Amino acid sequence: MPVLALLHRLLAGPVADLNGPSRALLVTCYPVLLTAVVLALSLAVHRALPAAGGTWLFDLPSRRRRSNTTAIEGEAMARTDPPAPAGPARADVEEAARWLSGRVVRTPVLRSPAIDRLAGARVLMKAENLQAGGSYKMRGALLAVGRLAAAGHAGVVAQSTGNHAVAVSLAARGHGLAATVVLPVDAAATKVARARAAGAHIVLAGTTVEERLAVARQLSDATGHPLIDAYDHPDVIAGQGSASLELIAEAERAGTPLDALVVPVGGGGGVAGACLAASDSAIDVYGVEPVGCDSLARSLAAGRRVPVVPGPTIADGLRPSCVGELPFAVLRDGVRGVVRVDDEEIAEAFRLLLLELKVLAEPSGAAGLAGALRLAAGRTDLGRQETAGAGGPEPAGAAVLEAAGAGGFAPTLVGGLETTGVGRRRYRTVGVVLTGGNVEATLVARLVGERLADVTSVEGVAA
Repeated sequence: MPVLALLHRLLAGPVADLNGPSRALLVTCYPVLLTAVVLALSLAVHRALPAAGGTWLFDLPSRRRRSNTTAIEGEAMARTDPPAPAGPARADVEEAARWLSGRVVRTPVLRSPAIDRLAGARVLMKAENLQAGGSYKMRGALLAVGRLAAAGHAGVVAQSTGNHAVAVSLAARGHGLAATVVLPVDAAATKVARARAAGAHIVLAGTTVEERLAVARQLSDATGHPLIDAYDHPDVIAGQGSASLELIAEAERAGTPLDALVVPVGGGGGVAGACLAASDSAIDVYGVEPVGCDSLARSLAAGRRVPVVPGPTIADGLRPSCVGELPFAVLRDGVRGVVRVDDEEIAEAFRLLLLELKVLAEPSGAAGLAGALRLAAGRTDLGRQETAGAGGPEPAGAAVLEAAGAGGFAPTLVGGLETTGVGRRRYRTVGVVLTGGNVEATLVARLVGERLADVTSVEGVAA
């Protein structure tokens, strides 16, 4: 029997027994009373059914809001890091290399017998300090600016500590685009002067990446000119990866294929490009960070991007507070490990480059050689765990590396070439990308004064 008919029969009897005025009042309120009873019964059943394992084809709005909130909060608590955005692949690096061919300098690969002896391995150095604009940043900047120019844009905006700003300024001038670059207030005078000489509008803002990026975004919104980030940009990663692609190819042609590749890390664009360039090979790629500016090392250990407060270092181009989002999406599974070097090691690498190769590299670029020498000594701060027997036979005269992690990252610090054990790897040939040469004159004078007083010391060590 329908519910409403049943309720009507239950109430009809008592109503008939009432006197005139009471009956009239109840008849008037009868529809309201009947509706209230129906709603009360419905709500009671609605609450009881899910508790008994039932489900509804509809739901109350308030219940839906509570359920959605719970699901979102649970998802956020379970997630260690946001989903990675779409980034470049190896095919993008290959395409970038084809497009850049003839547009950038194909820089030489250098080798020093003295440095080889010191490392106990062949060390092949890609001299991107001789690139147009003074650094390998020209590759990514030119690719990004060229594509924006082809799309009809009239100008671009960039932010960096210096080298990327210089590169974007030169690339924009070459394509007839306006360039606005945001640099830190304490930027190296050499880099500011080079960007200004290229015709860029210079804006000095703050001392951190966050401060510069906020200003750069405001300028981009105000002008309508796209922002080319120094490392969180697919064209920048692909373009910079072309330097590693060239180094790998030239090592193959020379009959000395690379076993490992070492790249300095700022925001991670260059080393991410190196990982993509080496992704179809057995080459192990390592990043190098200054001590105290080690966002990548900490991020790999945590499984998510971890910002740091950058400490003081002579490698001014390697001081971002956090590895980039796009680079980290590549590096999370692509990089073999991270080496942290201090200013003493960077300065020593600067001296070796100057004395043995007559190359003037900025400390940020020399950090790559410092990292390679640390690897050659069998010392790495962060690497991937290996299974027994990894690395194969150990060729004579090759550098030794303790690699700690195929299922995650763990800190290691192992010294001595003679140490053996599970996970030990030996490298015959190590490639290094010398990323830049825009060094401040006053810093050169200081390093030369401190490091080159006793020239014979280098020859003695390297002999």
